[in-house]
Amino acid sequence: MTVRRVVPNIRSEAVRESREFYGLLGFEEVMNHGWIMTLASPAVPAAQISVTTGDRTAPVDADMSIEVDDVDAAYAVMRESGAEIVHPLQDEEWGVRRFFVRDPGGRVVNVLGHR
Repeated sequence: MTVRRVVPNIRSEAVRESREFYGLLGFEEVMNHGWIMTLASPAVPAAQISVTTGDRTAPVDADMSIEVDDVDAAYAVMRESGAEIVHPLQDEEWGVRRFFVRDPGGRVVNVLGHR
């Protein structure tokens, strides 16, 4: 499997203010579902930050997102390794297939692929 991008997920109730703050650093809004907004660099589109008020379709908030080219293969590898699956593999209505897994340091990682 190939990693396409890694995005830190920042929890904030000040979404508008966060958009303005990161806009000062050159980021522009590329996605906004209300509860999650993604900002990207126009010059390097894979350089992104997601600002979230809380995940609406998972039991916990992820600390980061890793987009891979084959999320099903990533899920199989994580299950075989014995890693803690925090949220099972599923298709989301907003166009991704994803699961959450806990890393050895306790961080929750959202592993996803776009459908």
